[in-house]
Amino acid sequence: MKVKKWLFFLALFVIGILGILIKVYFSAVEPVKAAEEKALLLANKKVQISNVEDFHIYNGLETVNVIEGKNNEGEKIIVWIPEKSKKVIVKKAKNGLTKNEAVKKLLQEKKPKKIISVRLGMEKNIPLWEIYYRSENNLINYYYVHFETGEWLKKIENL
Repeated sequence: MKVKKWLFFLALFVIGILGILIKVYFSAVEPVKAAEEKALLLANKKVQISNVEDFHIYNGLETVNVIEGKNNEGEKIIVWIPEKSKKVIVKKAKNGLTKNEAVKKLLQEKKPKKIISVRLGMEKNIPLWEIYYRSENNLINYYYVHFETGEWLKKIENL
């Protein structure tokens, strides 16, 4: 009889912890979902997005919402929306560097130990790729490449 009570209370405890974790997860995701919905509304005023493939928030000199998707013609597009100015910038993906091309630019100059992330962003109204990597001495580095020209914009090294 005591074993059944313990199992019952253990099951209640596990269900309670699981409920708390689910609540924390949804509370954490809610602001990102709200930012995505707001960004889509602004983006759709300039271009019709038929399919959203990715959304993320870039935090550089300013906060920029970035949407990757397809327009009504099926072309892959990228939309940058700075949070403060609400100026929507739309580029066709084919008119800029791909993620792999941006990484190749880094590899021409540096020898990263591990590339942690590669993502689109924007600073001073210039669309860019931000490459976050660790160097051989395990220090954090950022390398910024112009989305359209492939030119190096800036580096932040050895953090």
